[in-house]
Amino acid sequence: MRLSSPRVPPLSDAELSQRQKEVLGPLAERGPTGKPGPVLNIFRTMAHAPDALTAFLSWGSYILSRRSGLPARERELIILRTGFLCRSGYEWTQHVEIGLACGLKADEIARIKQGPEAAGWSPADQALLLAADALHHDHHIPDDVWAKLSAHFDRKSCMDVVFTVGQYTQVSMILNSFGVQLDEGQTLDPDLKA
Repeated sequence: MRLSSPRVPPLSDAELSQRQKEVLGPLAERGPTGKPGPVLNIFRTMAHAPDALTAFLSWGSYILSRRSGLPARERELIILRTGFLCRSGYEWTQHVEIGLACGLKADEIARIKQGPEAAGWSPADQALLLAADALHHDHHIPDDVWAKLSAHFDRKSCMDVVFTVGQYTQVSMILNSFGVQLDEGQTLDPDLKA
C-alpha cells in the first residue's frame, strides 16, 4: 500500500447523496462475488465523483466480461501483473481472489511477482506477461512481443491485452493516489507493503 490512510475517504451510507446512492445501488445488489454484499471501498471512494464512477464502471464491465477476447484466467494474469508492477496493494489483494476463482493456481500467482522470466510459464502466458511489462515500462508493445502475443491470440484479443493493462494501470493510479484501503477481512501481501 502506498498510503496508510485514505486521502479520499470512502463514503458511508449516511453520507451518500441521491445520485451516489443510484450509482452504488447496483454494486450492493451484486457485491464483489456477484451476490448481494458490501460495496467495496474503491467504489465508495470513487462515488465522490458519481458521473466518473458511472463511466468507469461501463468500461470496466467490458474488460471483465466475455465481450473481451481474453479468457478470464489470462485476463487475471495480466491484471495481477499490472497491479504488482504499479505497487497497488488493493488491486493485488482483490484480484488474487478473483484470479484463483478464474483458474490461476497459487503458485502461478506467486510467480506473477517474478514476471515473464520466471520458470514454468507457458509460451502464451509468458507473452502476456511480456506485453504487460512492456506496456507498464514503455507504454508500447514492441514488435517482437506483439509477434509472440499474435502466435497465441487473435487480433482482438491482442487489443484487449492493451485495453486491460491500460484499465488496470488507471485503476492502480486511482487506488494508490486516493489511498483506498483494503476492505474488511483482507490482508495485504507483505511484498506490497510501503
